[in-house]
Amino acid sequence: MTTANMTGSPIRYPDVSSSKVMTVRGWWLVVLNLLIPGSAQVLAGNRKLGRFGLGFTLSLWFLAVVGVIVYLIWPQVIFSIVTLPIPLTIAQIVLVAYAVLWVILTLDTLRLVRLVRVGPRARPALAAFSVLLLVLTAGGAAGAAYYANVAQSGLGSVFSASAPPEPPVDGRYNILLLGGDAGPDRDGMRPDSMTVVSIEADTGRATMIGVPRDLQQVPLKEGSPLIGSDYAPDGTYDCGSDCQISFLYPRVMAYDQDLYPNAEAEGSNAGVEATKDAIEGALDITIQYYVMIDMQGFSDLIDALGGVDINVTERLPIGGDEQLNEVEGWIEPGQQHMDGYTALWYARSRHSTSDYDRMERQRELQTAILQQFQPANVLTKFQGIVEAGTQVVQTNIPQSTLAYFLDLALKTKDLPIDNVELTPPLIDPEDPDWDLVRSTVAQAMVLSTATTSP
Repeated sequence: MTTANMTGSPIRYPDVSSSKVMTVRGWWLVVLNLLIPGSAQVLAGNRKLGRFGLGFTLSLWFLAVVGVIVYLIWPQVIFSIVTLPIPLTIAQIVLVAYAVLWVILTLDTLRLVRLVRVGPRARPALAAFSVLLLVLTAGGAAGAAYYANVAQSGLGSVFSASAPPEPPVDGRYNILLLGGDAGPDRDGMRPDSMTVVSIEADTGRATMIGVPRDLQQVPLKEGSPLIGSDYAPDGTYDCGSDCQISFLYPRVMAYDQDLYPNAEAEGSNAGVEATKDAIEGALDITIQYYVMIDMQGFSDLIDALGGVDINVTERLPIGGDEQLNEVEGWIEPGQQHMDGYTALWYARSRHSTSDYDRMERQRELQTAILQQFQPANVLTKFQGIVEAGTQVVQTNIPQSTLAYFLDLALKTKDLPIDNVELTPPLIDPEDPDWDLVRSTVAQAMVLSTATTSP
């Protein structure tokens, strides 16, 4: 080693006899490895390895910057990357590879530091700091790869891979939101709350139409396989109080799934399709997709989100029956932060309230859950939310359309949501005025469009 080399490149050719120089050099190398992985090798070790590490690092930085710019200009592209299987798989591979590379670079940096030449007091600090950085950096990349895998698995479990994308009708997407309740007092699941979320495809303006579960004498949509069957010989689902619209789902699922032979292949089921036929006929609209939320499973999802905040307007029992037998406690009026178990009873309680009150509470709970889906909350509780979500949600929304609907949801979030309740005194569920029902729905959609038009 020449004097010129030692003077010109103290990082690569240090004075190994000076513990002070070696200590300062060691800290420089460890910090450089943290800030710019690969730079330590370029300056003091294997330049080929260093250039590879730098190239990998700078490429990821470039992709990150481009990703931020694209998100600001065209967020749907980023949503496509994080919701489709192939991009998520590529992301997993890249992140795992980078985690492995970071481990190699960190261990090699420790070799370059030459701890035996560093000052005695600095040795444990440098070693501990390097190990900590290794856990944070390589562990972070590996953790991101794991979350990408969780996301891919969760999205694949919830969203349909087989259902075809549907176009908007009259400029709107109509999504049937079913709150299913398969409680211990029920024979199978039936929808306790039914809401049509109608969203303008261009603006994102949403109208929520509440359909009472005890609606009767329901006209079915033209072409429904229920027409001409025992359910609706003349096109109307009508056999008295035993033919509430909410009974269609469990009855068709129990006895007549063969009426909808293609339902499962299209990401749905016969009960959902029968309910869609009834609501489409009743409201005179086309429903492209459905989302079924299991109220019984809400508890796990709410706990995964950290609870929900609800403004309670009346005292409600936790547990027990309508006669208040075996009540476990009470939900008091006022602002309450509820865990999953309490929130479930808030939605299901029957004591001193009507079915329409329960419908409203369930929609209130659904809204409160959506408000908990804030970025920081989702990131910190991601795995639990995904695991709970796969047990709670069923839908035929194609995974290929998620990017579009996420983009649309961002628009919806910034706009007021219109609400239409087809309940008394406006509508008598036992003897509905269908002309009034349809004109009310049509007028709400026209007003929604008018208020968002330039």
